[in-house]
Amino acid sequence: MQNNDITVLVVEDDDIDYMTVKRSFAKRKIMNPMVRAIDGVEALEFLQAKKIEYPFIVLLDLKMPRMGGLEFLARLREDPELQDTVVFVLTTSKDEDDIHHSYEKNVAGYFLKEEASNSMMSLVDMLDGYWRIVQFPTK
Repeated sequence: MQNNDITVLVVEDDDIDYMTVKRSFAKRKIMNPMVRAIDGVEALEFLQAKKIEYPFIVLLDLKMPRMGGLEFLARLREDPELQDTVVFVLTTSKDEDDIHHSYEKNVAGYFLKEEASNSMMSLVDMLDGYWRIVQFPTK
C-alpha cells in the first residue's frame, strides 16, 4: 500500500476551515483522496455504508450541529467494524474535558485550530509522515 492510497475524511462543518485543510494538503502536493462530511451523522453514514475506501484517517472537528465530534467518537468506537479507525481531532475547543474525553476514545492526536492555522503546514507534514511509516491492518 502506498501512502497516497489513504483517504482523508474531514468531518468539518465550517467551509473556511475545510478549505484551509484542503489548500494545505495541495501546497504540500499531497494528493490523497479527501472526502468531507459536514457533521458526525454524515460521517457515520459514509463509513457505515462503506462509501470511503479503507484505509482512511479521520480529521475531526468537535463542535458541529446534529452530531458533534465526541458523540461521533463514541458511536465510532462502539461499531466493531469501525472501532479501530485512526482519528485526529482538529478543533477550536481548549476545554480540558473535551481533550480528556477525546483521548479516552483513543484519538491519535488533538490539535487546536488556532495553533494549527499558524502552523497548518507542520500539521500536514506530521500527517504525511504518519501515514508514510504506520502500518494499517488489512481489512
